[in-house]
Amino acid sequence: MLELRPNCELCDVDLAPDATNARICSYECTYCADCADTVLENVCATCGGGLTRRPIRPRGAYRHPDISLGLGFHPAGATRKHSRWSRDEIAAMTARLKGVPPEER
Repeated sequence: MLELRPNCELCDVDLAPDATNARICSYECTYCADCADTVLENVCATCGGGLTRRPIRPRGAYRHPDISLGLGFHPAGATRKHSRWSRDEIAAMTARLKGVPPEER
């Protein structure tokens, strides 16, 4: 299950569970759309994979009240994460991989 991290790992902007500007990689590194597009150019700073829009977890249990689904049962993460890579290291990774489609990396 996705952790739904609460912030962009680069600029630290808040990303609510229903944020439409949250982007993640397959390891769930989390960035805002602005950092994903302008700084990272669709290259995850950690793994080099592509970034995609993070799904939004429903607020309620719409299937059946006895089934434990939705934010009420599985709340978003509260632990803020920050990239361990320097801006220079991120720029080097981005420069190396931005021209390679994610499915070919």
